[in-house]
Amino acid sequence: MKKKKKKLAKSTRWHRKAHRFIAIPFLVFIVLMSITGILLTWKAELGLKPQSQKASVLKTPLVSLNTIESNAKHYIDNLGLDTTINRIDYRPRKGIAKVRFETHFTELQIDCYTGKVISKSTRTADVIEMIHDGSILDYFFNAKQEPTKLAYSTLVGLSLLFLSFTGFWLWLKPKQMKRHKSN
Repeated sequence: MKKKKKKLAKSTRWHRKAHRFIAIPFLVFIVLMSITGILLTWKAELGLKPQSQKASVLKTPLVSLNTIESNAKHYIDNLGLDTTINRIDYRPRKGIAKVRFETHFTELQIDCYTGKVISKSTRTADVIEMIHDGSILDYFFNAKQEPTKLAYSTLVGLSLLFLSFTGFWLWLKPKQMKRHKSN
């Protein structure tokens, strides 16, 4: 019986050391990922994403995608920003096209009936998402393959799994020791 108690105590000490060894270096990253995850969950309620605007809803045909692209580039060029478009979220039923850019976090909303820019805003939620998944460093260093994002997300994910496992054992082992003590 004493041998079993010693083995349990030794195992508990090892799990405690391993838990501390992983928890301390990864604490900042886990807290950062937790906070940004909460912000992303509540982004609409906190106003972190641009509000969708209403189109003019004319009984005219929609303007072409080329016109939307051209108007977006012209507008952004007048602001002195890079005109490289990342994507156009085209919503013909709503009469709105959302244009996002490659090298900055600006979003333009363009009326699909008139082709006019009806809103310019910063996509704060995109910045928070990049901090959350670690791709913000890839963005700053202009990395194409996103190596930082992959390494960061993998290491934090593995550390959370390890901390969950060792945390469970740190909870369970004292209960087992108590049970053996009473025998």
